[in-house]
Amino acid sequence: MTFYVENETDFEFDFDMKAVAEAVAEEVLDSEGCDYEVQINLLLTDNDGIHEYNKQFRDIDRETDVLSFPNLDFEVPALFDIPEDMEADYFDPETGELILGDIIISKDRVLEQAENYGHSVKREFAFLVAHSMLHLCGYDHMEPEESKVMESKQEAVLQKLGITRD
Repeated sequence: MTFYVENETDFEFDFDMKAVAEAVAEEVLDSEGCDYEVQINLLLTDNDGIHEYNKQFRDIDRETDVLSFPNLDFEVPALFDIPEDMEADYFDPETGELILGDIIISKDRVLEQAENYGHSVKREFAFLVAHSMLHLCGYDHMEPEESKVMESKQEAVLQKLGITRD
């Protein structure tokens, strides 16, 4: 897996952001049965930055905690059947890796939500990565049943990694 991380803030977490993100991404991909080596981009920004990205790419004029931009079109979540005629759109020609997509996280919201939910900043960051990774794997939470599936999968990943609410 190639995990590109860019931090457009001056803020540094008290944990290795890239290592945590990679561990969470790896666990999500393993649990979803992805057999490909993948490429993922993660951008850490602030509330102003994510507000701008949300406005520009989703036409929503407000901040949010995380944005996910999947590169694949899934008919069924986590069904990684890539049609041969689409391989050029989905794979990096130099590395052969599946380009899964992009994640943008607001460090301000990570800090705020960790405090509001009474758990660690690392746990909140890992949760947002897990949530976004599931979006990159084709999951959504527009319907109550979809939300239940995502919540269950997110919690299972974090539990397996020992990143709990403690």
